[in-house]
Amino acid sequence: MTIRSERRRDNQQWMLDWMVKTTGRVQNFANETRTVPPEVKSYRMIPRIMAKHGRRQEEMARAAEKAGHRETACELYWRATEHYIEGQHAIFLDDNNEKIYLHGKVLECHEHAARLAPTPVERVEIPFEGNYIQGVLHCVPGAKKAPTVLFCPGMDMTKESYFCPGQEPYVARGFNSLHIDGPGQGTSNIRKIRVTLDNYERAGAAAIDYLCTRPEVDPERIVVSGFSMGSYWGMRIAATDSRVKGVATAAACYGPKWAIFNEASPRFKQVFMYMSGIHDEEKFDAFAQQLTLDALAPRIKCPTLMVTGEYDPLAHLEDVVSVYEKLGGPKELWVLENNFHSPRNIPNLGGIDAYGYLADWLRDAVDGRKPAGLKREMLVRDKEGLGAYSAATPGIFLPERLGIQKATHTAAQLGPAGPR
Repeated sequence: MTIRSERRRDNQQWMLDWMVKTTGRVQNFANETRTVPPEVKSYRMIPRIMAKHGRRQEEMARAAEKAGHRETACELYWRATEHYIEGQHAIFLDDNNEKIYLHGKVLECHEHAARLAPTPVERVEIPFEGNYIQGVLHCVPGAKKAPTVLFCPGMDMTKESYFCPGQEPYVARGFNSLHIDGPGQGTSNIRKIRVTLDNYERAGAAAIDYLCTRPEVDPERIVVSGFSMGSYWGMRIAATDSRVKGVATAAACYGPKWAIFNEASPRFKQVFMYMSGIHDEEKFDAFAQQLTLDALAPRIKCPTLMVTGEYDPLAHLEDVVSVYEKLGGPKELWVLENNFHSPRNIPNLGGIDAYGYLADWLRDAVDGRKPAGLKREMLVRDKEGLGAYSAATPGIFLPERLGIQKATHTAAQLGPAGPR
């Protein structure tokens, strides 16, 4: 696998290799969980090591299925899918044989898991600008005209990520759920459907068009959710499509993209340049400067929940708050104290993932429980309080969060000359 040096920080590969070896992560290094096993000592090892682990789980899944253990086989096929996703994502080159093979295994193993799932799960093809984007539709068993969520995965996710078929948190709460590989993601990468400044929301509109043709879907109760970069794309869809009746997203990428592409792991820029098909860094930087929500946020009139880590390295808190203040409809902001980018299995939320909370909030929204004048900001403590059920806080930043309206200079600070 040969990766051309296209970016200034490509010469930091030795540093990224060291972080991969010591933390088991390629990004979001503040998180403590590993995403690759200890035998991975450098970035280039990821595709083949993850493939080896995926093959073993796939073989175990076949054995479980042969023994008649459908539920175990379903989960093992999905675990294999997750390993293949991580393996293929480490390659950001078109027409690469290893990437094509690994992505093919993603689709194959997920299809097996879907076949064995206790709830209806199907892969769908959605017409989009002369091509098709691919989705996975999870349905509420036997439901007619159910509320439906359009889920936008993150930059390092695909439509198959995180949710084992049959264990989808939105379906568990009464929603059909369509996960898409939008432009630049998953299958769209393989089909060379590149992400542009505004085509993700057009893909979202195409997905909603498709949902409106399905008898399982209530077209008057369609909502949007998203995670990581999907938080940004989900908000864009809500701003540009009036059919969206609510949006709830987490793992913030709401603000300017300087932090994610210039301060965080080099992997983010490497991957997103591939997703966009831009191979000149100066052109990409100009492109990235336009990836903001400032102009679109006031157009979001539906109930909106934004969830961010207090110290998310990809979206600084003051930038998240700036977008939140611009929203044009009912809104809530949850700031997860001492959290970073991935609100999964954290004490702030009682040790469970954020997805169920997003689904609960959206269910309340479609049930009319988010009043027009809603404006609620909450600091979700990590070691005290009731998590998402705590009372609103007097402010997000110091000293307001302590109930101090405004800090004033002391005489000692001002000195003999007084205020200036």
